[in-house]
Amino acid sequence: MTQAPDAVVVGSGPNGLAAAIRLAEKGLRVRVYEAEPTWGGGLRSAALTAPGFVHDVCASVFAVTALSPYFRTLPLDRYGVEFVHPETPFAHPLDDGTAVVAERSIDATAESLDRDDSRAYRDLFTPYLARHAPLFEWLMASVYGRFRLAHPWLVASFGLKAMQSASGFARRTFRGARARALFAGAAAHALLPLEQTATAGYGLSLALSAHAVGWPVARGGSQRVADALVAHLRALGGEVVVDERVTSLDQLPASRLVLCDVTPRQFVSMAGARLPAGYRRRLNAFRYGMGVFKMDWALSAPVPWRAAACARAGTVHLGGSLDEIARTERDTAQGRVASQPFVLVVQPTRFDPTRAPAGQHTLWAYCHVPHASSVDMTDAIERQLERFAPGFRDCIIARHAMGPGELERRNANLVGGDIAGGSPTFAQFFARPVASLTPYRTPLAGVYLCSSSTPPGIGVHGMCGYHAAEAATR
Repeated sequence: MTQAPDAVVVGSGPNGLAAAIRLAEKGLRVRVYEAEPTWGGGLRSAALTAPGFVHDVCASVFAVTALSPYFRTLPLDRYGVEFVHPETPFAHPLDDGTAVVAERSIDATAESLDRDDSRAYRDLFTPYLARHAPLFEWLMASVYGRFRLAHPWLVASFGLKAMQSASGFARRTFRGARARALFAGAAAHALLPLEQTATAGYGLSLALSAHAVGWPVARGGSQRVADALVAHLRALGGEVVVDERVTSLDQLPASRLVLCDVTPRQFVSMAGARLPAGYRRRLNAFRYGMGVFKMDWALSAPVPWRAAACARAGTVHLGGSLDEIARTERDTAQGRVASQPFVLVVQPTRFDPTRAPAGQHTLWAYCHVPHASSVDMTDAIERQLERFAPGFRDCIIARHAMGPGELERRNANLVGGDIAGGSPTFAQFFARPVASLTPYRTPLAGVYLCSSSTPPGIGVHGMCGYHAAEAATR
C-alpha cells in the first residue's frame, strides 16, 4: 500500500480480519496492525511440544464458522482451507465405561439415549434443525439487527428455552443421566455456572450446530484459516503489519476509521484521556469471566478411551454427570479450584493426520479455572483423562501447559485467561460492552470496537467484525 489507509484495524484475530475484509470489500484502503509476530489472534497454530507436531494455540474446533452469515460468503477454500469433519461431533464418556454421543443425525443421537429421553431429544431439536439458518442468523445478528429480522415465532420459541438455566432445563427436559450429561457438556462451554440464567441457550445452540453443520477442524491447523483471511484481504488491496503493538491511538496513522479488535480494558488504556468519563466508567464496569488452563500433548498413540465411541468424536467432554459438572463450574466461578475439573478435549489427528508424524498424534484440552488463577492444573487434567482413558499417560511424548497468565501474554485479549472476551452472562449478551443499539460505536469520532466483547460475542464467526464494519460505514 503506497497511500495512507482509509481505515486502520487494530488486532488480527478473526473479528479484526473480518472487519478489515468487509471494509476492503467496500473499497477502502485498509491496514491491520498486529502486536504479535504472527497474525491470527485466537487462530494461531504452533509447534508447542516436539518437532513435527502442530498444535492450535487457542481455537481448534469451528463449531459455528459454517453458520456465520459473513464467513460463508468468503472464498476460504480458494486459499487452501479445508474443514475436516469427525464422524461424531462430540462425545461424553461416563464412569460406567460407556459414552453418550452427539451424532450428526438427531435420530442416531436419540437412539443412544434412554427410551423416554430419545423422544424428548427428537422433539426438542428436530423443529429447530429444519430452520437452523434463520435461527443462527438471529443469534449472530447485531443488537439492532435482531429487531429487524423475521421469524418472530421461531425466535420466541427458542428464546423461551434458551433463557433458562442449563441445569434446570436439562432436569425438566430429560429424565435419564445420559441425556442430562450430554446437554451439560455442551452447555458448559458457556464458562458460567450452569444454574445461571440463559446458560441453556449455549447448550441448545452448540448441540444444534453439531447436527446442522458438525464440529470440524481445519486441516493442518487453525492457522490455515487465519492465513486464508489475510490472503483474501491482501487480494482486496489491504495489508497486515505484524510485530507492531498499539498501546495508544496516537500511534496510528491518520485515517477516516479506526476499528479495534480489543477488549474494553485495552481500549481504555489505548484511548486514555480522549474518552469521556461516563463511557470510561461503563467500560471499566465490564466484567471478565472464568479463565482457562490449556494443555497440548504430543502422543505416541491415540488416546486409549475406555468407551470406544469416543474414538469417533472430534471433541470429548470430560466431567461425568450433570451434577458433577454443575458443581465444578459453580466452584470455579466462585474462585475455588476444582480437583476434578470439567475438561474439553479435542483430538484432531484422529481425522487430520497432517498435524503429527506418521502414527503419532496431537491432543488439545483445557479446563476452566478462576479468573487469573496461577494454579497448575496439569495433574488434574491428566487425571481426568486417565479416569476415562486408562493408560493415557503412557502415550505422552511431550506436553505443553499454559495458564491464564501465559495465555494473556500470548494474546492480550485473553484477559485473566478469559477466552470469551468478557463474561457471557445474560446481561452482557445484550450490554456488550455497553447497552446500546450500536455498541460497536465509541464516543470518539470514527473509532469503533470490533472484538468478541461486542455482539454476538465468543466464537470463530467474524460477525463482531462484520457488524462493526457495517456500523462504521453506514
